[in-house]
Amino acid sequence: MSRDWTRDELVVAMNVYGRLAFGQLHARTPLVQEVAARLGRTPGALAMKLCNLASLDPQITASGRVGLRGASRLDREVWGAFHADWTQLAAESEARFETLMRGSRFVPREDESTADEADTVREGPTEAAVTGTRRLGQHFFRRVVLVSYGERCCITGTPLPELLTASHIVRWADDARERLNPRNGLCLARTQDAAFDRHLITLDEDLRLVVSRSIRDHYTCESIRLNFHPYEGKPITRPHRFAPDPALLARHREAFRG
Repeated sequence: MSRDWTRDELVVAMNVYGRLAFGQLHARTPLVQEVAARLGRTPGALAMKLCNLASLDPQITASGRVGLRGASRLDREVWGAFHADWTQLAAESEARFETLMRGSRFVPREDESTADEADTVREGPTEAAVTGTRRLGQHFFRRVVLVSYGERCCITGTPLPELLTASHIVRWADDARERLNPRNGLCLARTQDAAFDRHLITLDEDLRLVVSRSIRDHYTCESIRLNFHPYEGKPITRPHRFAPDPALLARHREAFRG
């Protein structure tokens, strides 16, 4: 007789869901197999749960893919909790995943995501605890954003994860509620990330690249021209889920114009 899924198990399942492309939500995927074993479940049971979660993902269903119909009330509650408060749930999910998978090759290196965030946020006496939570949340954010874009820069197509950043649309320091929301992220190569973070480039309403005059004035420099001119006015590669939030992009455009 199968046992019911607990809320804590579903928090881990959401972490796994964020790490995998839709086509990997099956029992043959090594991550699914190892997580299932540590949860005391079969790979098939975990794969089925991941497909239940996919059925709640509006970007997946809008593309014509449906996952598995049969998501439970608790599935819906956990899915809703993540989308209501990514800041809290992302950190909790990553902490539970790391505890469950301690010693596994699937646990991220200590330095894997912290390089993505250059901003320093001082938190007074609680800084150590906040730093730990922030690290966990950033691991989650980086992984979900990169996987959503197929681990390629959405502007240039650069495919090397070592050269990619989970770039915030609205900066980490500017909006605490959106810090770990995957829809506040773009997968960018580091040069494009630096330009986007400093509002030297942005995206229009149709997700086409807009380049500032500051950059265009330097098109006589070959490296600047090659990094931006071929992509100006062209749409980014859209993610297979967690599409960039139009309201957050509008805020970025406002800063760009300013």
